Amino acid sequence: MDLDKGLERYDRPEILYRLFFPRREVAPDTQKPRAFNRFVNVAEGISICCRCYPARLDGPNILYFHGNGEVASDYDYVAPVYAQRGLNLYVADYRGYGGSGGSPTCTAMIKDAHPIFRDFIKYIGENGFTGSPFVMGRSLGSAPAIELACHYQSQLRGLIVESGFASAVNQVARLGVEHLFGDESPVGFGNDLKIADVRIPTLIIHGEWDEIIPPTEGKALYELSGTADKSSLFIPRAGHNDIMMLGLEAYMDAVGTFTGRL
Repeated sequence: MDLDKGLERYDRPEILYRLFFPRREVAPDTQKPRAFNRFVNVAEGISICCRCYPARLDGPNILYFHGNGEVASDYDYVAPVYAQRGLNLYVADYRGYGGSGGSPTCTAMIKDAHPIFRDFIKYIGENGFTGSPFVMGRSLGSAPAIELACHYQSQLRGLIVESGFASAVNQVARLGVEHLFGDESPVGFGNDLKIADVRIPTLIIHGEWDEIIPPTEGKALYELSGTADKSSLFIPRAGHNDIMMLGLEAYMDAVGTFTGRL
């Protein structure tokens, strides 16, 4: 599926400064939590910083793409919750974020997801991790996660989307840039188009009171998903940025059950 033209239309300054909020921050390798950085070359002179949180060799392995205002090292506070359930987390940054080079664009974020995925598979293979691989994306990170789920279905065991978006038209409206497209319907990241081709098991998580990406977007992703093996969790009273705070047990039960049964 070639959606590059749609991405190029998104690579305008008026959209990029509304969509990306990069922050330069690199955390050192630590033992508590157990975490270390791994750099992935994505273009000449540009590497992406990914932060690995190994828990157990036989646990599920999750490649995670975070939201637009986060960096990988923010997950030093979240990874222990995953580790308690035996889940290995591999959190990827974007260009211009954390210790990564370059500047973020929509096209680069999607294209970079492919070498990041290949490195993720290489990392778990070379280091004796025997659990199944999964891809997960939160908010903006739903785009690279769905991109990979669409392209590497034979290598992935499942897809998890948290607080993700479906419609490019609705996304453009939320950003306030409808005027850039006129009467044209934007394709954008094509989450709605790609997830229809995803046949691997899928879990959709969303806050019922999400004020940034409304729960109707999560419901649309669920309905559009092309797999027969899909489940969803809509957390009561949870917004966009407090979903784990208000629904931590239900959230982690859903992730743990989904990855465990597969």
